[in-house]
Formats: sequence, C-alpha cells, structure tokens
Amino acid sequence: MCLLYIYYMNIEIIHSLIMVVVISLAFIFPKTPLVQYDLQIIAFLFIILFASKKFFRSSRLLESIIFTLVILMIINTTGGSASPFFFLIYFLLFSIALILEPVISIITTLACVIFFMIFLPQQQSINTLLPIFALVFLTPFALFMGKEHIKNEILKNKNQNLKKDTFLFHSLVIKNHLNN
Repeated sequence: MCLLYIYYMNIEIIHSLIMVVVISLAFIFPKTPLVQYDLQIIAFLFIILFASKKFFRSSRLLESIIFTLVILMIINTTGGSASPFFFLIYFLLFSIALILEPVISIITTLACVIFFMIFLPQQQSINTLLPIFALVFLTPFALFMGKEHIKNEILKNKNQNLKKDTFLFHSLVIKNHLNN
C-alpha cells in the first residue's frame, strides 16, 4: 500500500514538473524568432497528436502537453492576459484535471499565474489582472470535477464487474436448472 502511494506521488510530481516546463516554454515562445511560425508549429503539434493516437497507444500526458502548448501559445501570441482567447485557459484547467491527476491542475494554475505576472507589461490596469486572478478561484472547482471524474470511473468499473458477476450467476443458475 505504501509503495503504491509512493508510486502515484512520483507520477504526480513528474507530471507536474513536465507541465511547468511546458508552461515555461509556452511563455518564452513569443519572445523568440519562432513566433512568426506559430500557426505552423501548432499544426505540427496537432499532427503529432493525431499520429500518436492512430499509430501508438494514446498517452494522456502527451495530450495534455500538446493542449497546454497550443492553448498557451495562442494566448501568449495574441496578447497574453488581454487576449480574446484567454477563456481557453479555463477549458485547459478542466481538461488537465480530467485527463491527468486532479492535483496537477493546481500546479498548472500556479505556474500560469506566476508566468502571467512575470510577463505582464508595465502600467497594466486592474481589468488586465482580473482574468489572471480568476484562474485561482476556478482551480478548486476544476480539482473537485477531477476527483468526481475519478470516483465516477471507479464506480463504473465496479458496476461492470457486478454485471459480469450477475451474468455469471444467472448463467450458472439457468445451467443447473436445465441439468435438473
């Protein structure tokens, strides 16, 4: 039991570190000369995602990495916290809570808020800061939804096992009645 707990904690730590690195890359990207190829890079990331789903076993981590890169690259290249696409980050938080471990949505939110504050232009009004701080208030709801999703999956598996047991029981009862 203890080893299983340590294993899951290590996975959460590794996934959190990977997501922080991905978020930092997405915030550094607009400052590089590669920004002129943002649409091509986003298309290439989607090609990688679809090819990996078609030819390999799908990886939830790869999906979240690509979604995070794409959404944050779009937001950061179109104005940062003042971007008209900023609402996409709310969907990102919920998708990370559902795809990966729910705790990672907290780390993702903290990293996004920190990087948005670091890369915030000078002389910004409170209206620019409000969407950034809204992320913090949305995170507990995403965490709750992620935990509920996990509980739902566990209950779904239990229900499938109970159905198998019920069918097995019914088949044995019918077989015994036919034999008698």
